[in-house]
Amino acid sequence: MYKSISAEEAVKVIKSNDRIYVQAAAAAPTELLIAMTARHEELRNVEVCHLHTEGPAPYADPIYKDSFHVNSFFIGANVRHTLKAGNGSYTPVFLSEVPLLFKRNILPVDVALIQVSTPDRHGYCSLGVSVEASLAAIANAKHVIALINYQMPRVHGEGIIHISELNTFVEVNRPIPEGHMEPPTEIENKIGDFIAGLIEDRSTLQMGIGSIPNAVLSRLGNHKDLGLHTEMFSDGVIDLILKDVINGNYKGVGPGRALTTFLMGSKRLYDYVDDNPFVEMRSCDYVNDVSNISKNPRMVAINSAIQVDLSGQVCADSIGTRMYSGVGGQMDFIRGASLSEGGKAIIAIPSTTAKGISRIVPFLNTGAGVVTTRAHVHYIVTEYGVANLFGKTIKQRVNALAKIAHPDHSEAIVKEYFDTTRN
Repeated sequence: MYKSISAEEAVKVIKSNDRIYVQAAAAAPTELLIAMTARHEELRNVEVCHLHTEGPAPYADPIYKDSFHVNSFFIGANVRHTLKAGNGSYTPVFLSEVPLLFKRNILPVDVALIQVSTPDRHGYCSLGVSVEASLAAIANAKHVIALINYQMPRVHGEGIIHISELNTFVEVNRPIPEGHMEPPTEIENKIGDFIAGLIEDRSTLQMGIGSIPNAVLSRLGNHKDLGLHTEMFSDGVIDLILKDVINGNYKGVGPGRALTTFLMGSKRLYDYVDDNPFVEMRSCDYVNDVSNISKNPRMVAINSAIQVDLSGQVCADSIGTRMYSGVGGQMDFIRGASLSEGGKAIIAIPSTTAKGISRIVPFLNTGAGVVTTRAHVHYIVTEYGVANLFGKTIKQRVNALAKIAHPDHSEAIVKEYFDTTRN
């Protein structure tokens, strides 16, 4: 009844001036993207929308600027060059609100390109390791093309679609892209120690991928009854789940389950989540909904930043005027954790960059974007300690942040701040 076709045949439905949505992270359907890019000579002004994606993004090559324009809702390394080259744009948007762009027809979708697991005996496929905004894109797209990948894990939750919902599909059998983290540095381990000290038993955790989250997780082995409600997680949680440290027993939303909207890690992670009822994947407008997040008692949100100024403004999406990543889910979880009973909203950063430049600054760089405002910020953590800014005056914030800045910069940044603000 259902028949696989080639990627080249499947993407023939894409026309000039179409808007395409591409499933995010490790579920990006690479074979379809390559086949679409191969049609560059006959296509013009095709808009390709997505969050961060793993793997190649051949359509993002500036030589195809007449054929494809990249619209990033979160800027990944594979498309970051497009903003400067002129063949790409960035749409600032909370991760929780990306589905609304499609549901409200603000960005009508012509074709959704996705990747799914093989259908079960009832004909249902799983969106696997990435649900995010894909369900909204699928529901509102005129045409849905899927890779059915024999190696895509079948993950429980909301990301289940019937094969009849696919207009066309292409069968492949290849590994899902893996993400491997370097071991935490001494500085990251110190930050991990401070954050672990803030986490109480029966807390629910949100954290991203990276060395600092891994450093935190490695220090939670003696905690009890933790939960997961996070937009993504990686390998670092597996051992804590197996040891019953993370069991979700005291969560307010989805007790007894680990709730997430996408996954990125090693094959061990993908094998672990395959057909595992403990892991529940939901759309990002559910996982990142502030009201849902806040229902978890002792919600702990751990996020990163590029810069924090002495008043508490957090820049997390740009380096000065250069867009680097995106708003993502930081504000969703900062606000949700802040409203949670006993919750803690944490921004964790090394005190300096790899080049020794202070990340705590008197004022954000010209053009830097404020992702978390000074009114939303609570905890800032560096390897030098913890600053709780909630309820603090500007002057108190300056003093608190100076104490956790690198000693080589602390005095100078305070002097510059007061010299400037008193004039």
